[in-house]
Order: sequence, then C-alpha cells, then structure tokens
Amino acid sequence: MPPPATVDDSWSDSDDGLDADVETAVQLGVPDGPLESTADIVDPAVSRIGGHPAFLSAPPPIDLSHCKVCSAPMPLAIQIWCPLEDSPHDRVLFVWACPDGPCQRKEGSVRAWRELRFNATYAAKLEKKAARQKEVEAQKAKVAAEVSANHATPKTNPFALGASSAPNPFGLGSAVFGSPAPEEDSDAPGTTSASADASSDDVRDDSEDDDEDSSDSDSDDDRLAATLQAASLDDSPWKTAPAFPPLYLSTTSEYLPPPPKTKQIADAMLDTNGDADSKSKGASAWAPEGYENSMDVDQAFERFSKRVSYEGEQCLRYELGGTPLPYASDKVFNALFPVPPSPPLPVTKPGFMITTARKRMYVPETLPVCTSCKSRRVFECQLMPNLINTLKLPSKGVQKPQSSEERRAEVLRALKGGGEGSGMEWGTCMIFSCQKDCTDVKGADTWREEHVLVQWEE
Repeated sequence: MPPPATVDDSWSDSDDGLDADVETAVQLGVPDGPLESTADIVDPAVSRIGGHPAFLSAPPPIDLSHCKVCSAPMPLAIQIWCPLEDSPHDRVLFVWACPDGPCQRKEGSVRAWRELRFNATYAAKLEKKAARQKEVEAQKAKVAAEVSANHATPKTNPFALGASSAPNPFGLGSAVFGSPAPEEDSDAPGTTSASADASSDDVRDDSEDDDEDSSDSDSDDDRLAATLQAASLDDSPWKTAPAFPPLYLSTTSEYLPPPPKTKQIADAMLDTNGDADSKSKGASAWAPEGYENSMDVDQAFERFSKRVSYEGEQCLRYELGGTPLPYASDKVFNALFPVPPSPPLPVTKPGFMITTARKRMYVPETLPVCTSCKSRRVFECQLMPNLINTLKLPSKGVQKPQSSEERRAEVLRALKGGGEGSGMEWGTCMIFSCQKDCTDVKGADTWREEHVLVQWEE
C-alpha cells in the first residue's frame, strides 16, 4: 500500500487538488457506540466522546475544566489517547466545551489540556532502542571505512620488477574483461570479511528482549491497575461535574475518492456570453462554475463541506504537525492562511502584466509560542461539527443506516447549525500543541494547557 498522501498546505479558491484517489495522513475520529464497560470508563488509554475524564494519575483540580466566561465546570467534549512514539511519556489530550448560550463566541469557552505521565518501562525500551541504533550506525561507519580503505590501497602491478608474486600470464585478460579475482578461503586462519561482520551484527537477537518484555508486561499491568485505582474520580468534584453520555471514539484513515465521471454535452460548458468577436474568431473558453464568481459564497466553507462530506460521521480530525482545515473565511482563517503580498507592478504598461493566482500558505509561525518552554506550536487536531450532534445523542440505542443522500443532507445540516439541542455554536475548534511536548521536571507528571482557535458558525 502506498504511504499516505500529504495534503498541500497551500490554499486557493480554485484548488481542485482535493479530488484525488488517495489516502491522506489525517486520522478521522468517529463515534463507535456507548462506552459502558467499567474497565474502559476508568482507562485513560480508551479515547472517548463525552463522559467523565479518565486521568493518568491522581485527578487534577477541577478548575482546569472551568469556563473562562461563566467560571462553571464544562462537560468533557472529547478525550484522546495520543502518546508520541519517541517520547517516554504517556500522553492524553482533553477538550472541554461550555454548552451555555451566553458563553458562545467568547474566548475561553473551549479549553484543551494535555496530561503527561513518565513511563519508566517505555523509557528504558527507548534507551535500548537508541543504543542498538547507535551500534548499527557505528558498524555501518566501520564497514564504510574499510571499503574506502580497500579502494585507496594502490594496485600491485604484476609485471613490475620485484613483485611479491609471480605474474599470472592470464592476468591482463582478467583485468580487461572484469573476471572476478579468486576468492580467498574464508576458513583460512587470520582472514576477515567486513560484509560478514556487518551481516552478523545486523541480525537482531530478540530472545533476551522477549523475556524482558514478558516481565515488563506483568509490571505494566500492575502499574496500570495501581494507577487506575489512584486516578479514580470517587470522592472528587469530577464525579459530580456535568457530562454527556460517553461514547467510544474510533479512528479511521481519511480517504479522498476520485472525482465522479460525468458525461458532458457538447458545447454545454462553452462561454456563451454573446461576445461577437470571440464567436467570429471561433474561440471557445470554459465557463467557470457559478459559485467561483459569486461574492456571496464562502469558498473556505465550500471546501470544508466538500472535504467533510466524504466521511460525514467524523467528529475529529487528527494530524499532529499537519494543516488544519478552515471552516470559514474569518479572522482565524486570515491569520493562519494570510494573503501573500501582491507582486510589484511594472512602471510602464501594467495592463499587459500577466499575474498568476496567489495561493494562501499555512503559516504556523503566526501562532503564539508555548507559554512554558517558548517552543513553536503545531497543529494537532480539530473538533468537527458532527461532534455537537453526537453529544446530543442518547447513550443507548443504535441508529438505522442512512443512505448516502441522507448522510450528505445530515452533514450540511450539521455544518449550518441545523442540529438539535446542546447550544454549542462553533463550526470547528482547532488545537495547537507544543512542538517539544514539554514537561515540568524530567520524570514528573505534567499538565499543560494548549492553544485553541475556534471558528464560530456564521
């Protein structure tokens, strides 16, 4: 299977690059039924929609979830288990959202927090992995040095006086036609082979690791059980905090289907604007789509709704270090995708200057840096409009399957705010995390609030 395609981080109102038969690097979070298992409810490694949070360590102060507008505890919108592959920390991302109407469209009504817990077992595995990698690199460097030294050794001329061995009468023909030299006896004492040394070192012996991994697994289970007991919400204000019915959050890769093949009627798309000059010359031009020339249509929203319609159930888009998908052409969009400066006009004959369409580029440098370590922030994920509808659903019962037309209509209703119930009015909430995933002290548990940008419904 080919690697996931990387979606271009540029922006253009006429960008047709979305219609490609590819699987992108974006992971989509979709609801996957009620979360009813007692073990899963208290397990922080189980991603979820709604419900009460499950923490990695002892519950933090509940004011982490307080709305900055009304100061009341907010219900959990989503919890994501998202450890980084090369980090020794377990990692969970929590997003709380206030459903109260007066708090909508105000900063601080959606908050995201990251919890990190040092995982000593995984840290040891990372150290062993790094040591193996260092050893392999050193061996490769040694082999490369030996090969380079062999090439640098001057060739012996068999016809030169004082040669160490008798000349081979057929040696000249062998040199001309490239016949291989006779192989040395590998069993002879004192002989070495660089390639043999390299191959033997490249073979990884996992027998010892298997035994260690088995014991590590047992210790992990004991540690997890102790942690879950310590992180229980019993006798804490989190137990009585407002909460939506919990649902499992499953992930699937985003797939962009190929554009549909449609039959075109002859001359149906030709420009028939009555230009007598163009008709007299036999010229024909493809007429642009009506919405491209309309000033009343938000091109960002058109692109957003088209992209989301491929998987209408998505509640989350996750791509750490990727590019957010803007919901509308508002101030957030203009900040993340600023308009590039216009090229300077020539002093003479500016009317004859040919200019290409200017593309907006995603500029993460416009984001505020991490308040703790001053590192850059990168896009991590964004909440989608269907999450609002999903949080309104009851925790029991199964919806009947919908046709593709019904699903598309449901997506458009969600995007336009036509759902029922909770009062949340955002179009998308983008979360930007610290690039270094910083911690307080090495080995200590850490809480960090991440940067949230909200695009509200128009």
